Amino acid sequence: MRENTRKIFIYTALACEAKPLVNYFNLKKDVTVQQFAVYLSEDICLTVTGLGKSAMAAGVAYTQALFASGEPLLMLNIGIASHKNHPLGCLFLIDKITDNDSQRSYYPSLISTLSCATDSISTLSKPQITYDQSCLCDMEASAFYETAVRFASSEYIYCLKVISDNKSSPAENILAKQVCLLIEKHIPIVELLLVRAFAGSAFKIRPESSLFDQIIQRYHFTFNEKRQLKSQLSRWNIVTNYQRLEFDGVSLNRAKDVLRWIDIKIHETDFIL
Repeated sequence: MRENTRKIFIYTALACEAKPLVNYFNLKKDVTVQQFAVYLSEDICLTVTGLGKSAMAAGVAYTQALFASGEPLLMLNIGIASHKNHPLGCLFLIDKITDNDSQRSYYPSLISTLSCATDSISTLSKPQITYDQSCLCDMEASAFYETAVRFASSEYIYCLKVISDNKSSPAENILAKQVCLLIEKHIPIVELLLVRAFAGSAFKIRPESSLFDQIIQRYHFTFNEKRQLKSQLSRWNIVTNYQRLEFDGVSLNRAKDVLRWIDIKIHETDFIL
C-alpha cells in the first residue's frame, strides 16, 4: 500500500522542464512507476507526462489516482510555450486556455497573485510553426486543465508558461539545456505558489495569513523553513484561538531565530478552549 501524503502536483511535458524543479526541491524518482517519470518528496509529486494532450491527460489522471490524498492544495502545469513576439524567457501566468481543436475555453480562477504577467494560451495538436496567433501556444495546457478540474477546484489549478520560441527564434533553435535554464530562472515564482498553497491550507484563508507573507518578506527562509513557519503559525492560531501574534519590535536576525521565538511564545501561552 502506498502512503499518499502528496498535496502538490506538478506536471511537465518534457524532462528538461522538470530537471531544475527536481533538483531544487530535492525530489526522488519513483522507480516503481513505469508508465511515467514520477519524482516525489513528502509533499510534492512531479510527473513528466510526455508531449501532447493525450499524454498530459493520462499523466494527470494516473498520478491523481495513484498518489492523491483528498483534494490537492495545488495542481501546476509548468513548461515552455511559443509566441509570435514575446521575448524568450518571459514568464506568463495563464488566465485563459483555449483548445484549438474543440474551441472550448477555460478560465482559471487565479486567486493567488504572482509577480509575473498574465496571458491567454491556445493548445494545438502540432507544434507552432507560423507564429500568427496573438496568444501563447503550446500542446498540453487544455488537456491539463480539463483533467485537473476533475480532481481539484479551479482556484487550485495553475498554468505557468515560459516563452521558448518566437518568430525571430523559431522552435528548431530550442535546446534542452536552454529550456532547463529558462525554467530554473523562474523557480522563485513556483516556490511562492507552493508556500502559499501550504499557508492557505494551514490558515483556512483567514486574514492572519498575511503575517506569514510579512515574515518571509522580512527574513530569508528556505523552503523547509517556510513549511516550519507555516506549521508554527498554525499551532499559534489553534492554541490562542487566532489571537494576534505581536511580532513588531522583536529584534531577530535570521529565520531560525524567528522560528525559535515563535516556539517560545507558543509554550508560554495558556491554551484557550
